[in-house]
Amino acid sequence: ANSLPSHRKGYVLKRLRESWQWYLLLLPGLVYLIIFLYGPMYGVQIAFRSYSAKLGIVDSQWVGLKWFLRFMDSSDFGQILWNTISLSLYTIAVSFPLPIIFALMLNAMRAERFKKVVQSVAYMPHFISTVVIVNLMNLIFSPISGIYGNVFRLFGGEGFPSDLRGLPETFQHMYVWSGVWQTLGWSTIIYTAALAGVSQELHEAAMIDGASRWQQLWRITIPCIWPTIIIQLILKVGHIMSVGYEKVFLMQQSTNLGVSQIISTFVYEQGIAARQYDYATAIGLFNAAINLVVLLIVNRIAKKRSNVSLF
Repeated sequence: ANSLPSHRKGYVLKRLRESWQWYLLLLPGLVYLIIFLYGPMYGVQIAFRSYSAKLGIVDSQWVGLKWFLRFMDSSDFGQILWNTISLSLYTIAVSFPLPIIFALMLNAMRAERFKKVVQSVAYMPHFISTVVIVNLMNLIFSPISGIYGNVFRLFGGEGFPSDLRGLPETFQHMYVWSGVWQTLGWSTIIYTAALAGVSQELHEAAMIDGASRWQQLWRITIPCIWPTIIIQLILKVGHIMSVGYEKVFLMQQSTNLGVSQIISTFVYEQGIAARQYDYATAIGLFNAAINLVVLLIVNRIAKKRSNVSLF
């Protein structure tokens, strides 16, 4: 504060005195960010050291980009990178537009009671843990005792069908569409809120001019929520490399490992299972750096094309 001009300093102090209650409410969140998000960044330097728990972070040998080069020179690098990107792009291609469509359908419903029932039913899977979701998939698609196996035999199949859970060609489909079922209802909340802010006067004026409901959708509704759609797309693409390891790890089998091994599961194996903390940290930092670059590029393009951006 001492480096601020006197008039600017006075303005800041005045705002603090007038709105100290609001800043007090922000304090717990700020403390959380400092302790759990910014504090651990001190340990990022492990990625550039040959880490030894006995020596500690600072006294461990500095090795520069050794671990980054090791990862990029590994025989699995190309496959792991492709698995991560392809799974993320498939997820975005499916899970991004569907909540928008679902929110528009809910918004078009006239029966409020039925609308609330549909919303509640759609929200419920969000509260089911990933472990339970994968167990449900195992129960449903089990070729021996699951619904899939029983239906196969019901229609005249002999023996047991192929185990879809272990087939490389079905892994991504099962991952993505089970995720859509789990997150579709919850993901519509922000679009439902945006739709609630669309002025009804615009729709009434369009109806007077003879516009159909389809024309109102394309000329009024979608343009009004377009900034929200762009922001959500930027955030989605900005996390293109951040495919969570938990669900993938639970779905992994030796038969589908070629398509299910992604960066996050590889980091888990190297960092937790193999205890190569420096190597795992370097891979994680590499992943985060790509996400940052992609986020900046997409944000720049969005700002240039639509004048809507995060910053």
